[in-house]
Amino acid sequence: MISRSLARALLASVALLTASVLLAGCDTDQVSLATNAKANQPVPPKLLAAMVEKDMDLQSPILVRLFKQEAELEVWKQARNGQFALLKTYPICRWSGDLGPKVREGDRQAPEGFYSINPGQMNPQSAYYLSFNTGYPNAFDKALGRTGSQLMVHGDCSSRGCYAMTDEQIAEIYSLGRESFFGGQKAFQLQAYPFKMTPVNMAKHRNNPNMPFWKMIKEGYDHFEVTRQEPKVDFCERKYVFDATKTPDAKRDPVFDASAKCPAYVIPENIASAVRDKDARDQVEYNKLVAKGTPIARMNTGIDGGMNKIFASKIPEGSTGLSENAEGSTLEMLAMAKAPGTIPGHVNPPKPNLDAVAATPANQEPVVAVSAPAATTRVAAAAPASEKSQEKSSGGFFSNLGRKMGLGTADTTATTPPPQATASVAPTAAPATPPTATSRLKAAVTRFVPGRDTSKDAPKPTVATAAKPAEPVKPDTRLAATRPALKPSVSDGASEATQIMGAAPVVSSNSFDSRFGAVK
Repeated sequence: MISRSLARALLASVALLTASVLLAGCDTDQVSLATNAKANQPVPPKLLAAMVEKDMDLQSPILVRLFKQEAELEVWKQARNGQFALLKTYPICRWSGDLGPKVREGDRQAPEGFYSINPGQMNPQSAYYLSFNTGYPNAFDKALGRTGSQLMVHGDCSSRGCYAMTDEQIAEIYSLGRESFFGGQKAFQLQAYPFKMTPVNMAKHRNNPNMPFWKMIKEGYDHFEVTRQEPKVDFCERKYVFDATKTPDAKRDPVFDASAKCPAYVIPENIASAVRDKDARDQVEYNKLVAKGTPIARMNTGIDGGMNKIFASKIPEGSTGLSENAEGSTLEMLAMAKAPGTIPGHVNPPKPNLDAVAATPANQEPVVAVSAPAATTRVAAAAPASEKSQEKSSGGFFSNLGRKMGLGTADTTATTPPPQATASVAPTAAPATPPTATSRLKAAVTRFVPGRDTSKDAPKPTVATAAKPAEPVKPDTRLAATRPALKPSVSDGASEATQIMGAAPVVSSNSFDSRFGAVK
């Protein structure tokens, strides 16, 4: 009897060990997808109900699209007919930089292009609630000598090259990605665009130096639009290639190298013809828009990024920056709406990058770098604690505006919580600014910050006043507890989860079977 019991115990141990080994693939363990309560939150009931309505399985594949100008993140999910359908659109709380691809470490640019997210890129221990790594730079970026690292989609609504959501939103997005991996998806595709690639937007930005790059990634956009299938992405001759297959006489699939000459390949005719037809229609509409004089979008490279209108309406002196406001609605009207998640107190709305404005000649339009490789490759590091504390501090409008924006040289998203400041430093008087620079900076702020009272900028008598002490930095206690408090879901729905195909019963979060039983 004892021998049989011991044998059963040994067999159970071996089974658990084998399961752990099977889960330990793809850079880091899939076990790391749900190692804490935040990462183990179930998909909200409202999203489950939407999946039932759209004929989707809980663990079917997903695809993510990001748009800077619209400040939106879309989650698409595969339905049972094999095609992807839009499940939910999330407003982006903050993105940094300008419209255009990321070029080098420290340029504050959020990436644009096509990236692949595998389980090893999911970060349940993020300093910004939850996150996943975009995978920048991809092979195309590397072929152009582009540099940068740790570019994330995360919570906290703070960005230095990332796409920042609210904590509640990233919890939902993370749960959808986690379940798709549990269902067998090896990696989901992330498509990042400057704007929705419509004829109107292409006409507005027709003089932008990034247009050759945007036309190239629009091909992938069109492939997805006409097929509702995840496009296969390859790289050769420093360009993107979509849905390439071997030629009829080839015996094996073509081998692609981003820096090498393209191999012989073909695009399936049903896809190629559908894309050609769509592109022809778009070109006709584009020509009409240009002919009737559609205004060219102003290149506001002095502004640091954008914010969705719903969040800008909740913040004092809020501005959407490089993101567009809703047609027919003002920030005052949107202020009555409910924000999808908690907006942290240290969030900074998009405002002019005063360093960039001061460095640009008064009569010269800024130029965006397209594909120039960086001179040197630097080892990326997490953002210093001092930079993060600067984001949460406050001070005079002009002397502290750049610091409040979190200007820094490192790209964002530390994977561990930043240490808290233990002492505050008394502020010093700002050095005198030459009259010409001052007038230019004030003009930039007046131009880019809606609703700013310009009468306050009139010269006033100099009065000696005591320096205002800096407010103490509030310690971030979200990550201090071993079991962090969970954010409520942004999806309002029924109190009971709808059981759908592929869904497992909700059980304790520390149950091995509940979270990993679906992984093959």
